[in-house]
Amino acid sequence: KGSGPRHFCFHPTGKFAFVINELANTITAFIHNPKTGALTSYQTISTLPKDFKGNSYTAEVVAHPSGKFIYGSNRRGDSIAAFTVNPESGTLAVAGFATAGIKEPRNFIVDPTGKWLLVANQNADTIIVFAIDQKTGVPKPTSISAKVGKPVCLRLLATGGAR
Repeated sequence: KGSGPRHFCFHPTGKFAFVINELANTITAFIHNPKTGALTSYQTISTLPKDFKGNSYTAEVVAHPSGKFIYGSNRRGDSIAAFTVNPESGTLAVAGFATAGIKEPRNFIVDPTGKWLLVANQNADTIIVFAIDQKTGVPKPTSISAKVGKPVCLRLLATGGAR
């Protein structure tokens, strides 16, 4: 029983934090007190489309580098949920869902420029790339993908210099 908190991220400003709840298919938003470290919850929002039927589990939560958007993955719901973030209150609002080519999105990342979202499709043996709409935050399909056996985790590594 319970919501099954799975992953956590801070908003780039440090004012807010977000937990994705695996069993409840929700994201809980918190105000962060930097002096005490205390987190106070103020919102819980579903990661699933309103018309979704069936079982799903969430997996990952990621903040966009601009702080304007938060993303959550729905594993059996085969989607990435995009939310806008109110800059004053931190309140989340559904912006849309990316679904094209997504199958069991175990993990995903947003690149440091905030232009691209890469999805590890565990049950499709692919990593697929979405272009992030900079106005809405909704990931849009591209034709870019890579065949990889059962990808479950993506990480970006620093290269140590300008290119």
